[in-house]
Amino acid sequence: MSQEPKENESANDLARREFVKSVAAGLTVAGVASAALPVTERTVEIKTPDGTCDAAFIHPTTGSHPGVLIWTDAFGLRPSMRDIGKRIAAEGYSVLVPNPFYRVAKAPVFENASNFNFGNQADMAKLQPLMGSVNAPGAAEKDAVAYIAFLDSQKEVDKNKKIGTQGYCMGGPLIVKTAAAVPNRVGAAASFHGGNLVTDKPDSPHLLAPKIKARMYFGIAANDDMRQPDAKTKLKEAFEAAHVPAEIEVYPQSQHGWCVPDMPVQNGMPIYNKVDAERAWGKLVALYKNALA
Repeated sequence: MSQEPKENESANDLARREFVKSVAAGLTVAGVASAALPVTERTVEIKTPDGTCDAAFIHPTTGSHPGVLIWTDAFGLRPSMRDIGKRIAAEGYSVLVPNPFYRVAKAPVFENASNFNFGNQADMAKLQPLMGSVNAPGAAEKDAVAYIAFLDSQKEVDKNKKIGTQGYCMGGPLIVKTAAAVPNRVGAAASFHGGNLVTDKPDSPHLLAPKIKARMYFGIAANDDMRQPDAKTKLKEAFEAAHVPAEIEVYPQSQHGWCVPDMPVQNGMPIYNKVDAERAWGKLVALYKNALA
C-alpha cells in the first residue's frame, strides 16, 4: 500500500522511503528458506574492444532469467567468485563472472586469496598491474558494454527484465561505472566493501549518479568508514541530488572484504564474517527481487 507524503516530504523523498521499505520487506522474505534452482556453468569468451575476456557463465538449467554481472575483488575470477555466481544463479538469475584482468592474464591469477599477505610489498606489487588494467580510464565502461551485450545475446537471459550487477572491494566502483555506462539496461547495482567510491578526483564514481537509473545498495566496511567517514555522506548526497534510490549502510562489525569466504587472515583475525555476509546476501537478493522483476 502506498503512503501519503509526510509533512515537507517531496515525491522523491517518498519514493526513496518506499524503496527502503520494499528492500527491508524483501530481506524478510529472503530470510525464508527456498529451494535453490539447479544451475549449469560453462566457460565462455567475450570479445571486447581491448581483446578477449575469459569468463564464467552460470545460469539455471532451464528457462530464461534476469541477467547479473559480477565484478570480482582484486583477486579476480577464482573458485570463491564462481561459488558466489552459482549461489545467485540458484536464486533465478543468469550470471556472468568475467576475468577482470583479461588484458594481463587468463584466470585464475589467484586460485585462493587466503595465502595473500597485505603487509608484504611483493604480494601487493602483484596486484598493481592487474588492478591498473581494469581501472584505466574508460576500461571498465567498455567492458561493461561488452559484458551486458553478451548477456543479452544468450537465450538463458530474459531480455524483458533489467540486469543486476554486484561488486566486491575493487568491484564496488565498477558497479557504479556499469550502471552509468548502460543505464537503460541496469536496474540494480550493489557494492559490498567497495573501495574508492568517493575520491577528490573529477572521475570519482559517486559523481556518476546523474547518469544512473538503477536502484543502488552500498554496504560499507567498518574500517573503510573509519578511514573515510565522510564517504557515506557524499554518496548519500550525490544519489539524493540525482533522485536515484540508494541504500547506504555501514557494517560496524566487519572489515574490508567481509563477504568473500577465501579472504586471508589479517592481524590475526579472519576478514570473512559469515553472519554479516549472510545479512549482506539477504540485502542483495531483496534488491534484485524488487528491482529486476
